[in-house]
Amino acid sequence: QVQLVESGGGSVQPGGSLRLSCAASGIKVGWYNLGWFRQAPGKEREGVSCIRPDGTVAYDDSVKGRFTISRDDDKNMVYLQLDNLKTEDTGIYTCARRTAGLSLSLNRDDYGVWGQGTQVTVSS
Repeated sequence: QVQLVESGGGSVQPGGSLRLSCAASGIKVGWYNLGWFRQAPGKEREGVSCIRPDGTVAYDDSVKGRFTISRDDDKNMVYLQLDNLKTEDTGIYTCARRTAGLSLSLNRDDYGVWGQGTQVTVSS
């Protein structure tokens, strides 16, 4: 059974940083495309970043230069470093495994296994 469990969310002021973690079981993170998504209150879930097995990554334009996705194959973990946070980054952040295909994708319809999410709140 595939399971993804996020942690590391919290409340920070604008300009602050957080490191989100996604612990995987039932799969090897290095074999699949994995992505981070977020959902702000009243908005649809949107793709933030993703990473391929070969290590290539993609980011939504809204987070480029501020967020960094990474992976630790030994620990079977995926991370999302959030720096220079803005109030509009507030939301529930969820990691997901792409259902099929290896191209980079931030389309939530391409992902079929989801974690429960971790809350990130950015406010002054």
